[in-house]
Amino acid sequence: MSDPNIVRRMTAYMAWADDVMLKNAEALPGAELMASRDALFGSISGTFDHILVVCEIFQAHLEGRTHPHTARHRDAVLPFAEVAARLRAIDGYYVACAERWDSRDLAEVIDFEFVGGGRGAMSRADILLHLTNHATYHRGFISALMHPLRPRMASNDLTVFLRDAWSETSHSGKEIEK
Repeated sequence: MSDPNIVRRMTAYMAWADDVMLKNAEALPGAELMASRDALFGSISGTFDHILVVCEIFQAHLEGRTHPHTARHRDAVLPFAEVAARLRAIDGYYVACAERWDSRDLAEVIDFEFVGGGRGAMSRADILLHLTNHATYHRGFISALMHPLRPRMASNDLTVFLRDAWSETSHSGKEIEK
């Protein structure tokens, strides 16, 4: 069984770190966010949008409904402001799920179809931890895409989150400090 406290902490970390990186990106000129880059998802905004698409896919799996995605990216990237708002909202959804699910809920296996084809099955805990890991992986790409622009970027490392935003003794589970 998964430890609900670890799942809660890591899901809260994902939301906090995404917000840090979104704020870093929001400090850039809008044209830089959509500018074509030599990157898998084409732009800074496109990479954030990919994180969002994967979150939307797994949200549908958890809710037992279909989703509109046929790939892990959209044909046309949403405007950055919309991506940022939707990513923050869906991160909040996942934090709320982690807060309300106990170890039995987290152990429940969800069956689904991968967008690339094939059957999948993961526990709720594994889905939340996958999303945390997935977002971390792509925030690294975003950092690399932003680096040549020389922005002043706040750190989104787990250690900084644990120091600055998470306290096991005072965390209420209702709001993450930002």
